[in-house]
Amino acid sequence: MSRRKAKTYSGPKSDHFDGERFFDPHGAPPKRLREVLRWQFGGDRQRAKWPDWVENAHSDTPPPRVDGDKVRLCYVGHASWLIQTAGLNILCDPVWSMRVSPVKWAGPKRHNDPGIAFSALPRIDTVLVSHGHYDHLDVPTLSRLTKSFAPRIITPLGNDLTMQAADAAIKAESYDWHDRVELGGGIAVTLVPTHHWSARTLFDRNRALWASFVLETPAGKIYIVGDSGYGGGKHFRRVAEAHGPLRLALLPIGAYEPRWFMRDQHMNPEDAVMALADCGAEQALAHHHGTFQLTDEPIDAPALALAAALDAARIPRERFAVLQPGQVVEI
Repeated sequence: MSRRKAKTYSGPKSDHFDGERFFDPHGAPPKRLREVLRWQFGGDRQRAKWPDWVENAHSDTPPPRVDGDKVRLCYVGHASWLIQTAGLNILCDPVWSMRVSPVKWAGPKRHNDPGIAFSALPRIDTVLVSHGHYDHLDVPTLSRLTKSFAPRIITPLGNDLTMQAADAAIKAESYDWHDRVELGGGIAVTLVPTHHWSARTLFDRNRALWASFVLETPAGKIYIVGDSGYGGGKHFRRVAEAHGPLRLALLPIGAYEPRWFMRDQHMNPEDAVMALADCGAEQALAHHHGTFQLTDEPIDAPALALAAALDAARIPRERFAVLQPGQVVEI
């Protein structure tokens, strides 16, 4: 019996697509298998032990809608956010699953509850999914959202095929870098390049695109970075030039050790502080920490290192805040 080949994106060549795979002309290729094995099984590995479970100090019950020129953001956990503005409810990289893995019995497991219970979600209009890694594109959660709310799902090229192969009911729309998408109510989102890569298996690396988002809201533009290496800051500076001024940036600060392996795909807190300076956002909120242990640093290391990096750069700590799941910020 022949194995059915998974459907992948097909389209014209561009400055970041060679006809078969996507690439970042200013980035670095993903690590090879031998480097993965060196990290996972090398004798010098020092993997911190996280607590089995951490009870959240906060839990949010969002309002049905937020109207007017206000924006309400709730940190759900990891890279998941609920953004409410102009009568729209928008989820970013939603993950309510217990594991971020191709299987239910192994892989990174949650260490705390989502900051919003799924049953407490308001009606979701739009979902932004940045790329295909399991801690950002969580098919079980997207299927639950589809069954409950049937939202539009905006994602980079090729990720729609992953979603619809798993659940044909998912209403996924795929777009290229620099595409601007109207969401309604005067809200729009633009997909922008980011220093990363994508895969679901060992055999589909960079078959789908990855992106960050610039969300236009009545209170200003919000720069939503799901995953990114620093990469010399080029992408952050280009966003500032093309889309500034930015009112707020959601920047990842976790999953960064060991640096020799993670440098090209995940920022550490020092990188994130430089990214904030490069993009010029008025304010930043940290994410991508404290929920799933993807790498080797302790659970509290990103927040502690961010405070030290801000102090070293003479940036007030309140300009780049670290929220816990369930905490809310309004602008």
